[in-house]
Amino acid sequence: MIINFYVRFRSEYGQKIRLRVTAPENSDLQQPMEWPMSYLNEQYWHIALDTEIEVLPAEFTYSYIFNDDNNGNEITFCRDTYLNPGKFKIKQLDIVNEWRDEQFYPDVFSSKPFTTVFNKEKEKVKVTESKNPTHIFKVKAPVLSDGKVVCITGTGKKLKDWSIEQPLLMDHKKQHWIIKLNLAKEDFPLEYKFGVYDTINKQMEFEEGDNHSLPLSPEKKSLTILHHTLLSSKYKWKAAGINVPVSGLKTNKSWGVGEFTDLDLLTDFSKQTGIKLIQLLPINDTTATNTNKDSYPYSAVSAFALHPCYLNVQKIAQTLDISFPAAMLEKVQEYNKADTLHYEEICSIKKEAISILYEADKLEYKDDFGWINFFTINRHWLEPYAAYCYLRAKNGTADYNTWGEYANYDEAAIQSLISVDTDHYDEVGIHYYTQYHLHLQLKDAVDYAHKSGVCIKGDLPIGVGRYSADAWMYRSLFHMDMQAGAPPDAFATKGQNWSFPTYNWGQMASNDYAWWRQRMEHMSNYFDAIRIDHVLGFFRIWSIPYHAIEGILGKFVPAWPLNTQDFANAGIDFREERFCLPYITEQVLYDLFDENAGLVKDHFLNGDRFKEAFNTQRKLHEYLAGQPELIHLEGGLFNLLSNIIAIPDESMAHNYHLRIGMHGTSSYKDLSHREQQGLNGLFDEYFFKKQDNLWKEEGIDKLTALKRSTNMLICAEDLGMVPDMVEGVLSDLQMLALEVQRMPKRKNEKYSDPLKAGYLSVVTPSTHDMATIREWWEEERGSIQEFYNQQLENYGDAPFYAEPWVCRDILQQHLNSPAMWAVFLLQDLLSMDDSVRKADPGTERINQPADPDHYWNYRMHISLEELLQQAGFIVTLKNMVVSSYR
Repeated sequence: MIINFYVRFRSEYGQKIRLRVTAPENSDLQQPMEWPMSYLNEQYWHIALDTEIEVLPAEFTYSYIFNDDNNGNEITFCRDTYLNPGKFKIKQLDIVNEWRDEQFYPDVFSSKPFTTVFNKEKEKVKVTESKNPTHIFKVKAPVLSDGKVVCITGTGKKLKDWSIEQPLLMDHKKQHWIIKLNLAKEDFPLEYKFGVYDTINKQMEFEEGDNHSLPLSPEKKSLTILHHTLLSSKYKWKAAGINVPVSGLKTNKSWGVGEFTDLDLLTDFSKQTGIKLIQLLPINDTTATNTNKDSYPYSAVSAFALHPCYLNVQKIAQTLDISFPAAMLEKVQEYNKADTLHYEEICSIKKEAISILYEADKLEYKDDFGWINFFTINRHWLEPYAAYCYLRAKNGTADYNTWGEYANYDEAAIQSLISVDTDHYDEVGIHYYTQYHLHLQLKDAVDYAHKSGVCIKGDLPIGVGRYSADAWMYRSLFHMDMQAGAPPDAFATKGQNWSFPTYNWGQMASNDYAWWRQRMEHMSNYFDAIRIDHVLGFFRIWSIPYHAIEGILGKFVPAWPLNTQDFANAGIDFREERFCLPYITEQVLYDLFDENAGLVKDHFLNGDRFKEAFNTQRKLHEYLAGQPELIHLEGGLFNLLSNIIAIPDESMAHNYHLRIGMHGTSSYKDLSHREQQGLNGLFDEYFFKKQDNLWKEEGIDKLTALKRSTNMLICAEDLGMVPDMVEGVLSDLQMLALEVQRMPKRKNEKYSDPLKAGYLSVVTPSTHDMATIREWWEEERGSIQEFYNQQLENYGDAPFYAEPWVCRDILQQHLNSPAMWAVFLLQDLLSMDDSVRKADPGTERINQPADPDHYWNYRMHISLEELLQQAGFIVTLKNMVVSSYR
């Protein structure tokens, strides 16, 4: 048999292509075989292999390797294409491939949403094929939406004479669309083109680009296999999603807080509006202080345990035929009517209710086979977590350093502590019971969503609480003397301090990131997709010393420091005392404190230095907490302490890290122009060039470990001070990027344009860390006019308020984006309809990232039952989603 390989490719001088054939693993031919291909004409490269001369395996895969001598580039394409020539009883086999840059992202479309939720059988259509084909057409195409199939039409009777009413529909097999035709009696040359056929509306749309052509009629006893790529950006799979914290959901039966069972009604809403994804904020237990401070979901006390407040206790009570006290139910009804979350009170009531349920069911539930299976699988975290909860209650604090003999986690001691033979066992066992029922209710909610064609997306926080069960168990995995956060940005000018410890990545790498992989595996029990919170932290984390309160005094870790020679080369006479200690002069004190300058100098300073008792932000904060008459000085004192230019490296003497935002300090402004210019050059080098390779290697190593531990679709929250190389790393790993309209990633852009977003991305007008569309519109009057004219392309003056039609235009702009996902806060969706939007947009904010003590109390102002009755709103949203091909 003669096998002809043709590659359609317009080449230039100095470019060449090789064919590589690779045998199966069990073959005697262990090494790949390669042959140089020949330039045939302006359109094709070619090579012919005679199976009687060449020793080819019976079946194999082939690839093409492109080399460009002009720049040294080498690219492999049509990688590992399978071929079994032995199954064809012919004399000549012609293989025609084309090189297209089109990407179909196999990792993305083999992830959980597409294998467990959107994996409906392709539309069963009648495929008209020939028994003795001369040509086999194989087409790679984007994943198409329901009711859409690939089709072909063209010249001649067999190709339906360019019929768009009745084109030839193709069969979907193993990631290709295929049709087999006998074209021996057709007149050549002939032309053809692929398209997408809507089996519901009975309409066809052609692919983009020129017609394809077949110049020569087939030889006798020959077969031509043509590999194509469908050019149709319009039909790439896209969908819409809704973003909401579980705590913010409200139903008529809720207990003042959203519960996992409430997700069923949100699923119903999603199904009716064409939404295919529900994105949740973190749902892990955060109970550390038993106060409203615990409402912050990104500081979990366990990376595995679910939050008890999300348990529908009434559902369990009905199963057990238990009635809760009337006074408790009256309180619940009162809190459920509220538009805000009374976190502390609700958690207290839920705790009391769970105790009643456990007391009634503690002897029975362990006979459940489901419980036995749950406990066996989750024992590695469940037992330590239950012990942690018991010790937290017994000692009245989550600070395990105060737990005496249990301050340091010891497996043997913990096993004795949680033994069923102890008098306090029920104080441990109740946490098993709670987690088991949370698991059951969340699984039921996820299963219901899947049956409705909706996938669930979770949130993987970058950190865990300082006094968490994980930090207690795995002390060596954390740097307890540091705090994670984020550098300053437009939303938090002093940076963000999240308070949780940073990771000892070296220690984590020593066991191949086992803790992280366990987290991912555990989350995949519930979620189809995952949002990696602050993915930049896997490249480098903003590390703040424990003695600081504000994020402004942090630095990136890892990072290559600058040494004294670097400063000297920049023309700077570097003096550690001048550059690294707070710069304090009479003028600086007056500028910061005005008439209080003398008080500050006498009370807090010795000359131009802070007194030992006040030389850190934490010392000042703790002192001023007991001095209400001086508390108004705290902000100025914090600014004075951070009035520095460089931070000494802890491990290398005479090495330094530049302070972020140094240009705004009086320490910088009082330097000579020459030294300022030198520092400017060092600043740009340090933050935007020097660290790139280091950060890239760190990110690839960690994110690769995470990715191989799960089949969830991974979406990265890559906001903030984004290094240039991050985009490429995420693209190579097929992780979706986040594009927020008000947080552009490109320099000199005030807003990002959703219509220019890449396909592997999630677009959104707002996140939980930002004002909603309506609140932003009223807060940022200075920039709204520009946005109204340039981004929304409207003439005239912008309306004072974000009217429903304005919000609708912004949502539609995002829905029309080429991005795979357009995801919206529930508040932003409701904003486009007067009948369902809340009266006061200022109460819809979820988080204030600049405030580490912000109380998360957002809650829906109408119930999900009421929302489902809003037929006009639902129809409008459904039409918007459908019209944008999502």
